Order: sequence, then C-alpha cells, then structure tokens
Amino acid sequence: MQHFHAGVAVWDKSPGNPVSEADLALDAYLKDRLLGARPDYGWLSEETADSADRLACRRVWVVDPIDGTRDFIRGRDGWAVSVALVEDGDVVLGALCAPARGQLYVAAKGRGSHRDGVRLAVSGRTGCSGLRMPIDPPNLTAAFWPEPWDAVAVEKPNSIALRMAKVAAGECDAFMEGRVVNEWDVAAAALILTEAGGTVTDRSGAALRYNRPEPHVRGVVAATPLVHAEVMRRLNAGIAALAAIRKRG
Repeated sequence: MQHFHAGVAVWDKSPGNPVSEADLALDAYLKDRLLGARPDYGWLSEETADSADRLACRRVWVVDPIDGTRDFIRGRDGWAVSVALVEDGDVVLGALCAPARGQLYVAAKGRGSHRDGVRLAVSGRTGCSGLRMPIDPPNLTAAFWPEPWDAVAVEKPNSIALRMAKVAAGECDAFMEGRVVNEWDVAAAALILTEAGGTVTDRSGAALRYNRPEPHVRGVVAATPLVHAEVMRRLNAGIAALAAIRKRG
C-alpha cells in the first residue's frame, strides 16, 4: 500500500503488458518470506524468471504479486495479491489479499473458504435468467453471441482472481474468460471458489492442474454449479462465432 497512489515507475514487459516497481518489490518480499520459511518448495511467479527446477518439487508456491496491475497503476482498487500453495498439481492453500478494498480471502483444501473470517458460499443460482457476471457491458451485449444473454453485468475488477472471488462470495453467479490465462492468475482464487461450493474448469470443462511445464490455462469458467455447463457452452459458442466472423473478414 505504500506504493499505491505514490506515482511508482511503470513500464511494459511486452506491448500492452505493464509492470510497476511495486510488482517487483512485492515479488521479492514474498519470495524472501515464503521460500525463506520453506526453502525446499518450488517457486512460480509472474515476476520471477521461470525455472524448470520447480517441476521436481512436490510443493510449489504459485504467486501473482499484483494481479490487476492496470487497476493498481490507475489508482483503482480492483487489484489483489494472490498466493497459492500447490501440492502434487493441486492447490491446497490459497490467499487473496485486496488491501485497497480491506479484504482478505483464504482457503484450505477441505476446510472451506472465508473472507475476513466469514465463511463464503456461492449464490446457488439454478438458471441463466438474470445471471450476474463481472463483465464489461458491451461484451455482454456484443452481436457475435449466437444467443443473447439474459444477464446483468456487475462490477469488474481488473484482477481475474477478484472476479472469481466475487463468485465465491455470492456477489455474482459466473465468470468466464476465453483467452489463455496463467496459473498464477487463477490458482488461489480457484481454491477459494471451489471451497465455497463453486465449480471451476478450463473452457473445455477440464479440471485445472498446476505446476505444469507450460503454466497456462486454456480459458476459465468459474460458476455456481448448476449454471457452469451452460455458461461454458455459451462461451465456446461465442468464441466459435467470433472466429468465423474474423475468418470472413
């Protein structure tokens, strides 16, 4: 928080992919604290050069020092610190801290998830009529969707992890992302969501696995269970329709 609203240095790691000195400072802090306490664990972080050494480790920290860097840079509160502990490919501990919002989400496998000490539970919505999603309104009403959404666009933090956490807290019903995302974007939030009773898969319906050689996830669908399959179906139909439009054009 000492860097927030403090005019930190910002640059692009690649075109359209910003990073700030705060990201790097927090990465160094977390690495020192977490690996200092558990030096035999592996390390996978957005802001640390990846090493194949982690693949030989049974337990690996998967970290995004600031998920939602664009909101951090803009002085908005839609960013979070994401830390997950992966054991044999599964997340067993997850923490998501959104200090600008005064929120701390935590989860342990088999022990539920909590925000600021309060147990979380997904909404339990049974159908897609009136579905609440953290999405930009123009994307919800875009012409390429084969079927119009009977849904409501709610607040969309820049942090993917926070969007998933909103589903876990019952503040919305589903989150979908068709693009490839990174393991560190979703690892902690996925456990928080599933421990709150939600369902999360990649966009093809496969369970998420972590600490893979290429640490990427092919899209994400996170939802209260009874709408997950329909949201996934509609997402893939929209991706196919958009691809066909681009091919024609």
